[in-house]
Parts: sequence; structure tokens; C-alpha cells
Amino acid sequence: MKLGVFLVLFGGRKLEDALDYVASKGLKAVEIGTGGHPGNAHCKPDELLSNPTALKNFKNAVESRGLTISALSCHGNPLHPQKDIAKGFHDDFIKSVELAEKLEVPVVNTFSGCPGDHEDAKYPNWPVAPWPNDFQEILKWQWENKVIPYWTEWGKFAADRNVKVGLELHGGFSVHTPATLLRLREAAGEVIGANLDPSHMWWQGIDPVQAIHILGRENAIHHFHAKDTTIDPVNVNKHGVTDMQDYTNMLDRAWQFRSVGYGHDNKTWADIMSALRLVGYDYVVSIEHEDGLMSVEEGFSKAVQNLQQVLIEEPLGDMWWV
Repeated sequence: MKLGVFLVLFGGRKLEDALDYVASKGLKAVEIGTGGHPGNAHCKPDELLSNPTALKNFKNAVESRGLTISALSCHGNPLHPQKDIAKGFHDDFIKSVELAEKLEVPVVNTFSGCPGDHEDAKYPNWPVAPWPNDFQEILKWQWENKVIPYWTEWGKFAADRNVKVGLELHGGFSVHTPATLLRLREAAGEVIGANLDPSHMWWQGIDPVQAIHILGRENAIHHFHAKDTTIDPVNVNKHGVTDMQDYTNMLDRAWQFRSVGYGHDNKTWADIMSALRLVGYDYVVSIEHEDGLMSVEEGFSKAVQNLQQVLIEEPLGDMWWV
């Protein structure tokens, strides 16, 4: 496996400066935002798709520093019930796939999206309980009429271009657990896989190691994010894991995102890396930063240090006693 970073962390720096900084830390890969919520500070798909020289220069900027692009990321909600909002996220996804094909990047990361509860809805509706029965009816309608048809069509669009779709399992979206990912994958094809982020597993009560085994057995992990979570033992009993308070209200929240090693110790992260290796994942571990207690530079540096201690970057080969 290789250690990389989600380059949007350094969106305030010019592309070349950000790449230099990442390379100086010994990393081997970058995940680059191409639209949606991550933005496109370092990569303008319209420009690169229409200008072969700009495309060549962009690719050279990355490769000349000994880096590869692990994924293009355009996280958004292409199933949003407001058509103009959905179209913006959809267009970002389409352009990202087309650009990934030209750059020979194997994965585009995004969210599954979340529809409304009927055709004329204005806002997404994320059912989280089986009763009252209205929620079951909403969930059935969403999957049969929106989630599966969309990703069946546009998953094929990506597959035809030799690009895999890495859906981040994230609360608030239709695909948010290993089970929902596998449900969509069964319907829409193996082009659909996870951009697996342990931080979103922990707050849902899911053990990331077990999630890796569940998805890894199906070869359904396309990309991996490295971010931690800490759960406050007092606040969680007050607010529950579906805490709706703003992320900035850190003192009172039930849980919060942390840099790698500041929610769980290195043994836990070593177990995660070992599980990835066991199921055959041999791609990039991409550092993401959403830690409200650390600056980007501090959180990034701490994550690099902790992951370098536990990450096996190259296959071990044959065991001496075999």
C-alpha cells in the first residue's frame, strides 16, 4: 500500500507548492478534488478536458514529483430532489469520470446521493428507522426509483471508460454502511465500490476492521480514506450518535473527527492496515483532515507520522518457512 493525501487540505496553496509539500513528507499519491463539496482549487476539469497542453502539464506536475493520482473526488448529491442542484453535482461527476479516463486515474470518489421522499420534494430525506412504516415506504421508493436507476446508468458510463466509482459511506446519504454499498453494487455492478473511511464507521457503531472484511471479501474497496473519530462517553448519552449539532460545537458534541491516532491508538490503526492487506487491498491510504483541534499542517503531519509507523507499503513476499 502507498500513503497519500486528499490534496484539498492544501487548497489555499498553488498546485505546484502543494505537491512539493506532499512529496517532501515522503508521500507517494494525491487524491485531487474536481468539483462538488471538495471544490476544484487544484484541478479545473473544463480546462483540462478542452486543452491537451494543459492536461499534459497537469499530469507532468504530479508525476515529476514522484507522485501518482489515486483518485479524482467530486463528492456531492446527484440525487438531490431540486433538479438544478442535482445537475450541478451530476455534471461534476461526469466531467470527473471523463478526466479520470484521460489521466488514467482508476477511481472517481463521490457520495451515493440521497433523494427526497417523492417526486416533488424539495429536500433530501434520510430514513433511519424502520417504523413508523412511512419510513420503509420512503426507503423503498428512493432505492427503486432513484438510487438504483441512477447508478446503474452512470456506473456503466464510468465502467465503459475504465473508471471505478468509490462511494464514501457517509451518514445522510443512501449508501452509508457496508450493507447498503453491497446492495447497490449487486444492482448496479462491480464498478461500484467503497471509498472506505473509518471515521464514518466509528460514529455509526461499525467496527472498521469488520467493515473491511465484509467489503474486502467482495473486492468492493476501491479507495481508502484515513481519518479518525473520537466519541465522547458523556455527550453520546445525551445526544446519541445521530447528533445534529454543528461540528464546531466540539465541547458538547457526541463525537468529532480527529487526525489519525487522536481517536484510536496505533494498535487499532495497525489492525486496520492488516485487515486491508488480508483482503487484498494494495492501493492508496489517503489522509483526510477534518480535525477542529489541529491546524491542517499539524493534523496532516501527525497523521503521516502515525501511519508511517503502521503502514506496510510493499508486499512481503514468500514467508521464509514455506
